Amino acid sequence: MAHLASDRRDRAVRAAVEQGLLTETDPVVALIDIAGIRASAAALRIAFEEVTGAPVLHAFAVKAAPLVPVLRLLDSEGIGAEVASPGESALALAAGVRPERIVLDSPAKTRAELTEALRLGIAVNADSLQELDRIDTLTGAGTGTGTGTRTASAAGSGLGPGLGPGSGGSRLGLRINAQIGAGAIGALSTATATSKFGVALCDEGARERVVRACLDRPWLTRLHTHSGSQGLGLELMAQGVLAVYELAEEINAAAGRQQIDTVDIGGGLPVNFASDEEDPTFADYARTLRDAVPGLFDGRYGLVTEFGRSLLAKHGTVLARVEYTKTAGARPIALTHAGVQVATRTVYDPASWPLRIAAYDAKGAPKTGAAVVQDIAGPACFAGDLLAEARELPLLEPGDTVAALDTGAYYFSSHYAYNSLARPGVHGFLADAGGVRFTTVRAPQTVAEIVAESGGDRPDALL
Repeated sequence: MAHLASDRRDRAVRAAVEQGLLTETDPVVALIDIAGIRASAAALRIAFEEVTGAPVLHAFAVKAAPLVPVLRLLDSEGIGAEVASPGESALALAAGVRPERIVLDSPAKTRAELTEALRLGIAVNADSLQELDRIDTLTGAGTGTGTGTRTASAAGSGLGPGLGPGSGGSRLGLRINAQIGAGAIGALSTATATSKFGVALCDEGARERVVRACLDRPWLTRLHTHSGSQGLGLELMAQGVLAVYELAEEINAAAGRQQIDTVDIGGGLPVNFASDEEDPTFADYARTLRDAVPGLFDGRYGLVTEFGRSLLAKHGTVLARVEYTKTAGARPIALTHAGVQVATRTVYDPASWPLRIAAYDAKGAPKTGAAVVQDIAGPACFAGDLLAEARELPLLEPGDTVAALDTGAYYFSSHYAYNSLARPGVHGFLADAGGVRFTTVRAPQTVAEIVAESGGDRPDALL
């Protein structure tokens, strides 16, 4: 699989150069491997089908790639959407994702945002007990009545517990911080003792308050947890899921029925940024979960997943032309057009987010030659704007192309407008026996568009 993906990428790079996707006005471009995304979506579905007979809603974390055609592609592969803002909700709906296949998570939902989600029938995971109170008010349900105007069980939906459209209402859940500890990247660890996300389960009296809140709201049928988005081992992730499963069992025992019928296990499968291998796999994680939390897979609970990076990272590549080369302190430097504007995390935190760089010649063929230690620099006006530092590659020359690999998630879709650098064009590709065909996902941003969104239509506003 890795060899096939690498071959498709090399063919796509050459075709991008030959077909003129890289130009004087568009010297950086992003590529998406359509076949690779389809393969990852299938691998996710199959992995969980093999460990559970219960229904599973796989909801892609839209923040990883907020691009409507990408969401439409994933929807065609049976993957819904996890959203965390009105903008992401609008993107999912524009892609044709049905409301009952959308899950709203955010620690700071407004009344307007909640009202719209409830009106549409989008599932909502409350992030706090205060938010549950707000939902009580918005639905007119109060507590202890079970008569929420926009909530319903999934009985008769044909999709299993908590996953179907029921009688037209949203599925409501509560996010739990299992407080299992941090992974390798602290800023992305969401289950620490002091994380801002969810109800901190191990704080004094918190568990009892959560159980009481659920018993007072018979329409609250889901629990949600998510321990981190990169840098966590599978066993640590499974600990967080186990803690929430045990809480669900406790709530159901106290209720004398299965009130909690769905567990949203979040995402966070780490991505290997060191090679083309996809390791760990969705199957590895599903088996780890089954072994750690067997009761979750015995058919009593529906599941929701919220994977993002692990579905797309391996299937994106950012290409940039080498504009100039120079030497400083005896080290060669290649000046390119891809830097902090597309690889923000890598530039500001290279130890946590290193990227593989591949070198291609001016015709788009893999560049050969002795490896030379050199820096790959971006175009932004600060010294730290480096895609790679002291990296061994064939010596780059003006006109060559560099490729930042594994950039399908969070890189070209989460633009950083430093120096008013333009958002690159994004193109999907199919590489088969007939050649390489490109389709535009997002056109490159023009200078006129940069001016327009920067108040260009009101230059005298402050005079």
